[in-house]
Amino acid sequence: MNESYPKENLARKKVFRRLLSYTKPHKKQLAFAFLILFLATGADLLGPYIAKVFIDDYLTPRHFAWQSLTGLGIIFVLLYIGTALFHYLQIINFQTVALKIIQQLRVDVFNKVQHLGLSFFDKTPGGSLISRITNDTEAIKELFVTVLATLVQSSVMLIGIFIAMFALNVKVASFCLILLPLLFVLMYGYKKLSAVVFRTTREKLSQLNARLNESLQGMTIIQAMRQEKRLRKEFGKTNGEHNHASLKSIKLNSLLLRPAVQVLYVLGLVLVLGFFGVRSFDSVISIGVIYAFVNYLDRFFEPVNSMMQQLTHFQQATVSAERVFGLLDETEMAPTKIGNSASSIQEGKIEFKNVTFSYDGKTDVLKNISFVANPGETVALVGHTGSGKSSIINLLMRFYPIEKGDITIDGTSLKAFSDEELRKNIGLVLQDPFIFAGDVKSNIRLNNRNISDEQIVEAAKFVQADSFIEKLPKTYDEPIGERGSTFSSGQRQLLSFARTMAIDPRILVLDEATANVDTETEEAIQTALAKMREGRTTIAIAHRLSTIQDADQILVLHKGEIVERGTHQELLAFKGLYHKMYLLQQGEVAS
Repeated sequence: MNESYPKENLARKKVFRRLLSYTKPHKKQLAFAFLILFLATGADLLGPYIAKVFIDDYLTPRHFAWQSLTGLGIIFVLLYIGTALFHYLQIINFQTVALKIIQQLRVDVFNKVQHLGLSFFDKTPGGSLISRITNDTEAIKELFVTVLATLVQSSVMLIGIFIAMFALNVKVASFCLILLPLLFVLMYGYKKLSAVVFRTTREKLSQLNARLNESLQGMTIIQAMRQEKRLRKEFGKTNGEHNHASLKSIKLNSLLLRPAVQVLYVLGLVLVLGFFGVRSFDSVISIGVIYAFVNYLDRFFEPVNSMMQQLTHFQQATVSAERVFGLLDETEMAPTKIGNSASSIQEGKIEFKNVTFSYDGKTDVLKNISFVANPGETVALVGHTGSGKSSIINLLMRFYPIEKGDITIDGTSLKAFSDEELRKNIGLVLQDPFIFAGDVKSNIRLNNRNISDEQIVEAAKFVQADSFIEKLPKTYDEPIGERGSTFSSGQRQLLSFARTMAIDPRILVLDEATANVDTETEEAIQTALAKMREGRTTIAIAHRLSTIQDADQILVLHKGEIVERGTHQELLAFKGLYHKMYLLQQGEVAS
C-alpha cells in the first residue's frame, strides 16, 4: 500500500494537470475572474483593520471627530459593498468558464464513444458509459465552479491574514504559525483517506446506472419472465454497497472537516488570548489590536474550513476525471482506413481470402473463410446458431479489425476504403432494426442532406412502406417514440428497408431481414427484396431457407467453417447438412 500510494499520487497530479489544460482557451476570462477574486479578498481583509482604527483611535480615547468617523464609516460600508460585488462577479465568471469546460469535455467524451470499436461495447455496460458522460463530468464541473476559486481565494486570504497579523504583533503572529503544520497534517490525512472512499463511491454509482439501464432496456422480458424480484434484489445489493461507501464518506467528513478544524481554532484562540492576558500584567494592551487579532483568527479558520470542505469535491472531481480520461484514452477504436489511397467502390465484387477471426483472441469463430460474391450476385449464409454468419457480416461492415486473411471489394482491401466510402456503398438491414426518436422522415433520411423529400417517398414506395406511412395522421412527419415502440416490428423493418434504399447502395447486406415480419407483409417484402437485389451484390443471412432458394450461391457454415457451398438444387442433391436443415424446416411447415 505504501509503495503504491506515491504512484497513485503522481497519477492524480497528472490528471489534475490535464484538467487544467482545458482552461487554456479561457485564460483571459479566468485571469479577470482571479483579479476580481484578489480584489474581493483584499477588501474583505481591510474590514477588521478599519474596526481596529475605530476602536483604538476614536472609541477608547473617546475622541469623536464626526467628519473623520463619517469618512471611516463610508469607507467601511463601501468595502463591504465592494466585497459583495466582487464576489458576485468572480462567481459569474468562474461558473461561466466551468460550464464551457464541461460542455467541451462532454463533447470530447461523446465524440470518443462514437469512434470506439464494437469490441469495446461488447464488454462495457451502457449504464457505466452513461455514468461517465453525465455523473462524472458533473462532478468535474464542481472543480472549476467552486474548488479552484475557493482554494485560490482561501490561500490568498490566509496569506493576507498572516501579513495583517504580523503587522499588528510579530510575537503573537509567530505563535499562530504553530497551527500551520497541524493544518497540513490534517489536510494530507484527509486527502489520503478520502481518495479510496470516493473512488469506491463513484464505481458503485456507475454500477447502479448500469443496473438501471439494463432494467429499463429489458423491461418487457423482466415482466414477461417475472424477474422483478431478482432484479430488485440485485439492484438493492448494489444500492446497499453504494450507501455503505457513502456512509464511510460522511463519517470521514464528520470527523476530519469542521470538528477537527474547530479544535485547532480553539487552540489558536487560547494562544492569542493567553498571550495578551499575560502581557496585560506588565503593559497596556490595545483593545483594538485584541479585537483585530481575534477577528483575523476567526477569519483564518473560515478559509481553512472552506479548503477542507472543498477537498471533498476535489477528490470526487479527481476520481471522476480518472474515469473520464480513462475513457478518452481508450485505444480499442473502430477500424479505420489504412493508407492514403483514394479507393472507391465501383462494381461491388466481394472476396473473402482465408479469413480467420476471434472476438477474444482465444477462440476462433471463423476459420479460413474464402468465397467470392460477383457484382449483382446474391450469396446466402446459412447455418445453425453460432456458426459464424453474423461474424462474416461484422467483418464485411468493418465493425471489427481483420487479423488473419483479407477481404477485398473490387480487388481492393477493405482496409483501404474510407468510412464514408464504405457506409454510402454498403446498405445494412438488421433483423432487429434500430429506430431513432424523431419522425418517419428523419428516420429514413438519417440527417443525409443529399437525400431529398422526394427520394424519401420514392424509397418508401419502393419497399412498399408507403402503404402504412400514408395512413399515419401526419404521414412522413408522424412523431416516433424511443426505439419506435409505437410501431409494429414489421413497420420498423419496412422503415429500415426504406432507409437503406434511400442511399442507393451498390452492396446490400441482409441479416434475416424478414424474420420479424408477418406472412402477408413478408410476401410484399420478398417482392421488394427482389427489386432491391437487382444490380446489387447481396450478402444475406437466412434462417428460413425458403427465402434464399434463388440465391446464386449458398454457403453452409458449421462451427466457423464453410462445409458446403452451391445453389439450392445442388446442395439438396448433395444431401448434406443443408439437405437436413431443409427437410427439418419442411417438416415444421407441414406440421
